[in-house]
Amino acid sequence: MELHARSLWLVTEPLHAVCYFAEECRGLGRALGLKGFWMGYFASRTAPLGAVEPAAATAVLGVFAPGMVARALPAAWSIASPAHVLDERGTRAAHALRRIDPDLERKATELLPPLQTVVDDAPDLARPLFAANRALCDHADPVERLWQLVTALREFRGDAHLAVLADEGLDGCEALVLAAASGRVPRDTIRQDRGWSEEEWADATDRLRARHLVDAQGEATALGRRERDRIEQATDRLAARLLHSLPEAETEALLESLDPLARRVLASDVLPFPNPIGLPHLDEPVART
Repeated sequence: MELHARSLWLVTEPLHAVCYFAEECRGLGRALGLKGFWMGYFASRTAPLGAVEPAAATAVLGVFAPGMVARALPAAWSIASPAHVLDERGTRAAHALRRIDPDLERKATELLPPLQTVVDDAPDLARPLFAANRALCDHADPVERLWQLVTALREFRGDAHLAVLADEGLDGCEALVLAAASGRVPRDTIRQDRGWSEEEWADATDRLRARHLVDAQGEATALGRRERDRIEQATDRLAARLLHSLPEAETEALLESLDPLARRVLASDVLPFPNPIGLPHLDEPVART
């Protein structure tokens, strides 16, 4: 079941991720009058929660520097309401997916029932972004609904991942340092992408070095790589709860149906590789480190 949970992430994350990388979606902030890409990102990612304040947003997003979040929120809500942001993000994500796969509306009719079953059956206790996104899965447009369903699945896994990081005693910056040190995310850009200063990054590296998770050069030690492996395994275990409602044959059929769509998104070159979400090509080995 844990392997199925990881496969589910691999074939749904590319569909969800158009909202970060597709040109239609990167223009969301500008279209709403928001100041720059990142204000649009924080507004659209947290809008399911309502007009959330920066402290709460920082907590549920997990790995962004508090100051970066505070530069976008709550100022974004004085420019665009959460409802307006949600309408725009769904429309733009669906437009991007239709451009990549013009036949997607027909394919969505097959995918929507099992995805809806999975989302409806999943528990929402201590999963705030999942719960908020699940409440939005009633779009009349089938492609918007498909995108919203895979987004709910994505946030379920994200909520689980943050719970694992907290249980392992890692804060957001430490988690990123360890991920970069083990090659999971691009080391040369991830610090700035997530808003951490050089001093904060260095301090987090020192804390990991004191725990013997990185070495003097900032590379992950054998212990650090085992820690990353444990984090990914625990995330897979918690995310596997998503698939309890589907018999194994239906789970495999769903994964098989999603696979060519994910490959089509990846083949479109919308997503960069490597990328800050740690998503590999489907044909690459999926490292847990």
